Amino acid sequence: MTSFLTARPVRRAITGTPGTTRPAPREVPRVPRICFTLQVRPDRIEDYRAAHAAVWPDMLRALADAGWRDYQLFLRPDGLLVGTADVADLAAAQAAVAATEVSARWEATMAPLFVPGTGDGTRKPQLDLVFDLDAQLAAL
Repeated sequence: MTSFLTARPVRRAITGTPGTTRPAPREVPRVPRICFTLQVRPDRIEDYRAAHAAVWPDMLRALADAGWRDYQLFLRPDGLLVGTADVADLAAAQAAVAATEVSARWEATMAPLFVPGTGDGTRKPQLDLVFDLDAQLAAL
């Protein structure tokens, strides 16, 4: 199975003097995007929401320092969790986070919130990309 990896252009902000002709936005190298699912225990959804409403600052820094960008989590009422992120090198980013002390503490805190055997913060079953609007439009 291939992972859900796609690349999205990152646009730089356009600056210029009002009333002048500005150049078109420049695109910088694309970064692979990942998508994964996990299953939060239905009886622990509120605990999961509360923890993620105030992620520890050192955990946030560990993720950013490891290369996670535009990392978002979406939670369905039945506990299905879908995560997306832009990560240049997923294996390296996961290893860098796993090597931190804060990650070990965070994962130990989060582990009881997941349905056993469905993945956890360190094992994230990834999805295959089946449709990319921008890629198909660009191919027209």
